[in-house]
Amino acid sequence: MAGFRQISYIAILSLAALPALAHDAAEKVGYVAPHGGGFMAGLSHPVLGFDHLLAMISVGVLSAQMGGRAIWQVPLTFVFLMLLGGVAGMQKVPLFSVELGIAISVLALGIAIAAESKFSALLAITFVGFFAIFHGHAHGTEMPYLAKPVLYALGFVAGTAAIHIAGVVIGLVSQRYQQGVAVLRYTGAAIAGIGFHLILMPVLG
Repeated sequence: MAGFRQISYIAILSLAALPALAHDAAEKVGYVAPHGGGFMAGLSHPVLGFDHLLAMISVGVLSAQMGGRAIWQVPLTFVFLMLLGGVAGMQKVPLFSVELGIAISVLALGIAIAAESKFSALLAITFVGFFAIFHGHAHGTEMPYLAKPVLYALGFVAGTAAIHIAGVVIGLVSQRYQQGVAVLRYTGAAIAGIGFHLILMPVLG
């Protein structure tokens, strides 16, 4: 029961946080990141960006639900394609509706967790990799304004990997308990609800 209580606390804390988009300042000339725009800024950014945090934890949880090689293949795909998206953002390569793509990723990943679907590895990699490009592009557009873009990128990759690992651990531990599996599914539904809210935010003003 101790493990179930810990899982419940994690779910409650996740749902108690207020959704906020993390990239408004990046669109302004003269954007200055905390910690001088170096490694620590990149490391902390995935946690400070609520939409990124939800998506990255969800990737880890989904990969744990799938099991097998997907546990490392799916998160690794996200990190790799996020880097490619970041490079595209740095080079000002246009990408349609970046914030909308990120919001949809939160919705879609939440639905996938709630449904507890056993995707094929190829489908999951394609699904996760597509959305990773949007996440990377959003941060790539920030890097030209940073004092140390390379260190920032390294920090962001490290932070992303750590969040993926946390999601995998949450998913694996949860599946050891009958109640934990149910909590995961309800949490996935809540994440999907937050994603839907993020999609509607521009419309609602």
